[in-house]
Amino acid sequence: MSRRFLAVRHGLAVALILAAASPVLAAAKASNGAIPQRPEQLRYPALDFEVPPAAPFYHELAGGIPVYVAEDHTLPLVTVSITLRAGSFLEGGEVGPGVAALTGTMIRQGGTAQRSAEEFDEKVDFLAADINTTGGDISSGANLNCITGVLDEGLGLFFEMLKTPGFDGGRLDVAKSNLLEGMKQRNDDAGQILDREWQWLLYGHDYFGSKQLTADELAAIGRDDLIAFHDRYWRPENMIITVSGDVDTKDVLAKLGKQLASWPGNGTAAAWPPPEPDFKPTAGLYHYEKDIPQAKVFIGHQGLEWQDWDDPDAAPLQVMNEIFGAGGFTSRLVKRIRSDEGLAYSAGSVFTIEPFRPGQFYMLFQSKNSTVALASKIALEELARIRDEPVSDEELKIAKQSLVETFPRRFESPRAVVRVYAQDTFQGRPHEYWQKWRDRIRAVTAEDVQRVAKRYLDPDGLVFLVVGPWEQIAPGDADHRADMNLFFGGKVTDLPQLDPLSLEPVP
Repeated sequence: MSRRFLAVRHGLAVALILAAASPVLAAAKASNGAIPQRPEQLRYPALDFEVPPAAPFYHELAGGIPVYVAEDHTLPLVTVSITLRAGSFLEGGEVGPGVAALTGTMIRQGGTAQRSAEEFDEKVDFLAADINTTGGDISSGANLNCITGVLDEGLGLFFEMLKTPGFDGGRLDVAKSNLLEGMKQRNDDAGQILDREWQWLLYGHDYFGSKQLTADELAAIGRDDLIAFHDRYWRPENMIITVSGDVDTKDVLAKLGKQLASWPGNGTAAAWPPPEPDFKPTAGLYHYEKDIPQAKVFIGHQGLEWQDWDDPDAAPLQVMNEIFGAGGFTSRLVKRIRSDEGLAYSAGSVFTIEPFRPGQFYMLFQSKNSTVALASKIALEELARIRDEPVSDEELKIAKQSLVETFPRRFESPRAVVRVYAQDTFQGRPHEYWQKWRDRIRAVTAEDVQRVAKRYLDPDGLVFLVVGPWEQIAPGDADHRADMNLFFGGKVTDLPQLDPLSLEPVP
């Protein structure tokens, strides 16, 4: 490579860097016009963001189907998304386990009544479009992404698939085979084991949100089961639609109305809301044996369920969790477990308030087997501290500032805006919730943080789950700073090793 080329490339790189940096530097200049000498002297304009009102995006089609449309003519692309109140919460009785998820998979993969699976795939590829469908616990979904010029054809294919899926038998066999292969690997990944056992410990084995499909249950699912579930629940009256991209609102509403006119609702919307778990967790130390170099740990209990979207404790809980473990390197758990002690690469906390069940609170980390006890001891010390002592003014300021200044990301694109408001409709959350959100965060005090920590963090109700080799974990660290006898008097419940296909204990 010639020196002349290198010099040109170097000069271009410098120019690009300066060009990219110039707006930032201009915004950060001191009052006298000079560039600050130190990072802490940088000053930026106040964040100016207003939540876009929901009303201009909201429309209704015949039958009361809600549609949120956001025009964005930046690129000639369109996204149409449909969320349905259909999922595994509807299983039981005539609907067998696993039917909701497999229906969501096969609506896209199984062709249509008019086209074979291969023909449908080829047509979608010819349009350079992307069409996908999913089935989950409390919702199912369908998405179309295409260029503006083929929107009519794309919508035609999209609704052909939604109205008259073919559920091709050969493709169904392949989908079931793939699921079976995934089941065989259930015990390979420690993280997957941790998640599975945690859900069972918090919500029980029979709750739809924590239930795991067995090989026999999968084998029992037939094509007729998918057809019946689709015909009953994949219906217009269960839909919430969003459209974003290079569209004219009036025009795209007419297109959607035309597609849905030949697919009238049957008048029987899915039972809503989903049932809550009928299960009370039992505090204690639980262990799942797994030969891994770093154990994985969750420590916590159930969180909260939304009863009132104006709950005065919601904002303080978010700030509390940000300070405690969710705020990255500024949070207490990360500082002590990772930065100060070097016991874990990752650490943190989660506290969720969920709309249809109690959420979750847990502290999480993975650590060398010999230091699991010490990291756990520190986590519990921090749990006690945030309950017993007010947080500092600096911690409070950083947490609130972080939450407020990252808030606009929820609305960072037209697609994100309509997605938020569609989720509001799905959950029953008033759109005005977002208008008040930042003011509620700003109003949180140190006293509020301590109050909610005392009320909602329960040291006596902790479920303590460890996945790893117990013989290496139990004795603790070489310096004898902590061992597992510190917790629940050393009493541990060994969770059974499970056959990955039947989920029955292995002898």
